[in-house]
Amino acid sequence: MSAHWDREVDFLVVGSGGGGMTAALVAADAGLDTLVIEKSRHFGGTTGISGGGIWVPDNPTLRRSGQGGDRDAARTYLRLITAGRVPDARIDAFVDHGPAAMEFLEKSRWMRFFWVKGYADYHPEVEGGRALGRSIEARPFDTRRLGEDEAFLRPNGMKGPLGLWVTAKDYHDLAMAKRTWRGRRASLVAAWRVSSNLVRRRHMATTGRALVARLRLALRDAGVPLWLETPMTELVTGENGAVGGVVAEHEGRTVRIRARRGVLLATGGFEHNAGMRRRYLPEGGRPDHSGGVPENLGDGIEAGRRIGAAVDLMDDAWWMPSVRHPTGAVIPLVSERSIPPSLIVSGRTGRRFTNESAPYVNFVHDQLAGGHVPLWFVMDAKARARYPFAQVLPGAEIPRAFYDAGTAHRAGTLAELAGRIGVPADALAATVERFNGFARAGKDADFGRGDSAYDRYYGDPTLPNPTLDVIEKAPFHAIRVEAGDLGTKGGLACDERSRVLRADGSVIEGLYATGNTSASVMGHDYPGPGGTIGPSIVFGYVAARHAAERAAAPAGSAERIG
Repeated sequence: MSAHWDREVDFLVVGSGGGGMTAALVAADAGLDTLVIEKSRHFGGTTGISGGGIWVPDNPTLRRSGQGGDRDAARTYLRLITAGRVPDARIDAFVDHGPAAMEFLEKSRWMRFFWVKGYADYHPEVEGGRALGRSIEARPFDTRRLGEDEAFLRPNGMKGPLGLWVTAKDYHDLAMAKRTWRGRRASLVAAWRVSSNLVRRRHMATTGRALVARLRLALRDAGVPLWLETPMTELVTGENGAVGGVVAEHEGRTVRIRARRGVLLATGGFEHNAGMRRRYLPEGGRPDHSGGVPENLGDGIEAGRRIGAAVDLMDDAWWMPSVRHPTGAVIPLVSERSIPPSLIVSGRTGRRFTNESAPYVNFVHDQLAGGHVPLWFVMDAKARARYPFAQVLPGAEIPRAFYDAGTAHRAGTLAELAGRIGVPADALAATVERFNGFARAGKDADFGRGDSAYDRYYGDPTLPNPTLDVIEKAPFHAIRVEAGDLGTKGGLACDERSRVLRADGSVIEGLYATGNTSASVMGHDYPGPGGTIGPSIVFGYVAARHAAERAAAPAGSAERIG
C-alpha cells in the first residue's frame, strides 16, 4: 500500500455501539494500539437508545444466579429457531465465546449487570428455551461520572418525568400499577427516585444508555481514543484484496488511517437508507418507521460490498410494531400488545391475523406475509384506565395531536369506530365478539395468545389468562400501528471469527464486522431480550481476539480504494 498515512494503529473500530466499544477494549487489553471512530457527534449507536438487554447464555451474571451451565441447551435452542439458516460454526462461536466476552467486560470496574428474572426467552416452549429468561442488563448509572463526555452521550428519547429512571424489570412492574400490589410498590419506588434525584441532582441512566456510558468509561481507563464526527468514507485495500485501513473525514479534512491488524466495521444497519430499504426489504416494510439512530445508513455494508464482500439476510429486520408519534418519533409496542382487553386487526379486513402478544419480529413477519398494512390496535375504556399505552399513562387522555394526525380514533360504538378507521363494521364486530368468547373461556382458540410464558410476561396476572379480557366498555379506541423496526438484520456475511467473506466463501483479510453491519447469527428469528446486543458484543470480542493473534503480514504495494 501507499506509504502515506495520516494515522497508523494496530486495530481500528468503526462505530461506537456495544460491539464496537467491546472490541476496542479487548484489542487494547491484548496490547494493540487501538482507535475508535464514530460518524455521529454522540457515542453509543443504536445500543445507546435500546432497551439495553444482553442475551448471552451461561454468562457470569446468570451463573451467580444459578442460571448458568446451559451452553448445550442454548445451542439446541438457536439451531431450532434459526432452522438451518445460520452456519453451525457461527452459532457455536457465539455460544462458546459469549461467556468469556462477558467475563472480560466484568474485569472493568465500571461494568456491572443484573439478571432480568422472568423476562422469558422469546420461544420458551422450544427445546432449550427458558421461561425464566437469559437476559441481563447494565445496572443504573449516574452519567455525571462521564464528566465532559456526558455531553456526547446520546440524549434519552424516552426520559421519564422529573428524572424518573426505570429498568426493564421496573417497567414490567410499573405497567401493573393499577392492578397489582407489586405495581403499587413500584410506583412508590418511582416516587422516591424522583424525590431523591431532585435532592441529589443525579443524572441516572438505565437500559442501553447505562451500558454505553459504562463502556465509555472503560474505554477511557484503557486509554483508547474515540474520535466523534468522523465518518468513514472508504476502505483501503492492497493488491491481494486485504484491507489495510480506511479513509475518513475528521475535523474538516480527509484522513487516511492505517490499521495494521485489521478494521472492524460496527456501523449499524441500513434502516434509514431509503434506497436500500426499497432494494432489499419486503413490500410493507419499506417505509421508514425505524427506531434506529438516524446515522444508520448502511455505510459499512456498502463499503464492504464495494470491495467484494457478500451480504446475507438483507430482506429482514429486527421488526417492531410501532406507533408514529405526531412529532415523528417512533414508539415501539412491546408490553402494549399484551394488554388484555385489546386486539389488533388488519386495516384491510378488520380481522385478527395472528397472536398479538407474540415476539415482535414474528408478529411483523406475519403482518407482512399477509399484506396487513396498516394495522389498528383496538381497545376499550377499561384498557385505557388500567394500562399504559405508547408512553401515555393509565387513565390519561391520548394527546389531541394523535387524533389530529389520524393516528388515534375514539368512538362510542364499534360500528362507529370501524367507519373511522375504514374497516368493515360487520368484520370488526364479529372479530370482537369471537375474541370476547375466548376471553371468557381463558383460551385463544385461533392464535394461542397467552399460551407462551413470553406472552404472559407483560400481561395482567390478576386474570386467568393474563393477555385476555373482554372488550366491552365504551368509548372504544383505535390506534394506527406501523411495521416498524429496531434496525435491519441483514449485512456482511461473516465466518465464525467475525471475518468478512466474499461470495465464494473466501476471507477478506483484515476486515471484520459485528452488530447490524453483519448478517445476524439469529437468522430470521429472535432468541430473547438482548438478541441484538448480545451477539454484537460477542462477535466484537471474537474479532478483536483474532486480530490480536493475526500475524502482521505485509500488504501489496499497490492499493485500491472501494
